[in-house]
Amino acid sequence: MATLAEQVQGERMARVALSMIAEPNDSTTGYVLARHGGVETLRLVESDAEVPGLARAAVLMWRERLAARVMPGLPDQVAQAERHGFGTLIPADKEWPAGLNDLGERAPYLLWTRGAVSFLTTPLSDRATITGARATTSYGEQVTGELAMGLADEERVVVSGGAYGIEGAAHKSVLAASGQTIAVLAGGLDRPYPAGHSELLSRIGDVGLLVSEVPPGAAPTRHRFLARNRLLAALSGATVIPEASPRSGSITTAIAARELGRGVGAVPGPVTSVASAGPNELIKQGFASLVTQPSDVIDLLDTDRTPDWTVTRPEVGREFGHRHPSPGTPGRSI
Repeated sequence: MATLAEQVQGERMARVALSMIAEPNDSTTGYVLARHGGVETLRLVESDAEVPGLARAAVLMWRERLAARVMPGLPDQVAQAERHGFGTLIPADKEWPAGLNDLGERAPYLLWTRGAVSFLTTPLSDRATITGARATTSYGEQVTGELAMGLADEERVVVSGGAYGIEGAAHKSVLAASGQTIAVLAGGLDRPYPAGHSELLSRIGDVGLLVSEVPPGAAPTRHRFLARNRLLAALSGATVIPEASPRSGSITTAIAARELGRGVGAVPGPVTSVASAGPNELIKQGFASLVTQPSDVIDLLDTDRTPDWTVTRPEVGREFGHRHPSPGTPGRSI
């Protein structure tokens, strides 16, 4: 029986297949893919060969994890997914957003897209991420709307995640201003989440851009949401948190942005508000710049920075544990 690597045609289909059998932000898959390409990575999954630079135990666990998801009809699923009407982007494409390359081995295997991929070809300074609490306050939604509309007026693209609360407010405000927005989803593009935002996400796909690193049919999970946050950070020149509790997953987006050398901003709020506790703490610790108006975000976008891999992580968000959430960590041989 032919192996999966023998059945796929070229690098694009190989990466499509990888998106179906490997979880996002799998560091072992990223390590192998970065060095050997998609077709060879698939071959290594189904072979007994050694993988240079990885300990044998790590390779065995990696193969076991991915092989369990290789189904007999997977090549047909790959072809069907490509006919679904969604586009795909791989690093060789001219529309591939260069900012994702800063993730190194943690870059997505490919992107599934619906809409204006031209939004991804602009400089990082043309895109700003706004993310935060789902359970937001009227204050948070008002400030988010003002920031998003101000960015739209300056012809900057607003990147967010399509969720309730801060993210929904950001998208809606940009659309109301006839601006440009990108929604980065944690599930397949054919499974809009949350369901209450189906109409909003459909409209973004029509006039903006929907992006996901998981294939059609994939359900959003907690790991995929946390993994998605690194894309929100990498796609923009700055990330702003209007509201978030100290336990909010959006804090990991701010952490990822800072480590990538992107700007980080936070909106101050009442000390009595749990929704403002995260941004207030980020500002207090000097981890984020204070943001009160769109021009503050523009300043963050237009300031040149270099990645800071030694940055001290803020006290907020430490309950998420690992530095980079991932289902697999490569064991490097020495």
